[in-house]
Amino acid sequence: MRERRAARDGRRAREFEVFVAGAGGRLLHAAALLTGEPTGDTEAAERLLTAALARTYARWDRLRGEDPYDHTRRTLAALFAHRGHRYRTPRGGLLARLTPQERLVLVLRLYEGVAEEQTAAALGLPVERVRAICTRAVTAMRSAAPRRSAYGTPPSTGTTPSTGTPPSKDRRMATEAGTGAGAGTGVAP
Repeated sequence: MRERRAARDGRRAREFEVFVAGAGGRLLHAAALLTGEPTGDTEAAERLLTAALARTYARWDRLRGEDPYDHTRRTLAALFAHRGHRYRTPRGGLLARLTPQERLVLVLRLYEGVAEEQTAAALGLPVERVRAICTRAVTAMRSAAPRRSAYGTPPSTGTTPSTGTPPSKDRRMATEAGTGAGAGTGVAP
């Protein structure tokens, strides 16, 4: 009996290690975006992820058929939502200028690709509220991003040298054509 239990525990540990080796980097990056930490300093993100992974490991045998990545992501989001007040002070990360709720919605919606309905259900918010928070967060990030022309250089106040058209028209044309700055990136050119 003990041997079977030891074998099952060993298999469980190996499966979990393989999962963490494959998904740990992406989950850590998501946690760092949530906590608003700069790339090199991820202490709070590591603590948050460790807590989420511990909960996933505790449920590992009961996850039958459920994607462990989705479970860990939901747990990470729930822990962050519960502890979000700890991350109000900007730490210099990419999303540090946003509120914890804005960071959570932006990471779930845009980084993780979770549908609005699923994000709303996970956070206990109406879909319209999630949409409004996401729009507000994207607008805040766009307004803070340095503007670039379709050629990767800051736009001038005159015309674009290669086409003789105003920079705003170049940007619009590049976006409509699906090429150039901002195409498919979600970031303003």
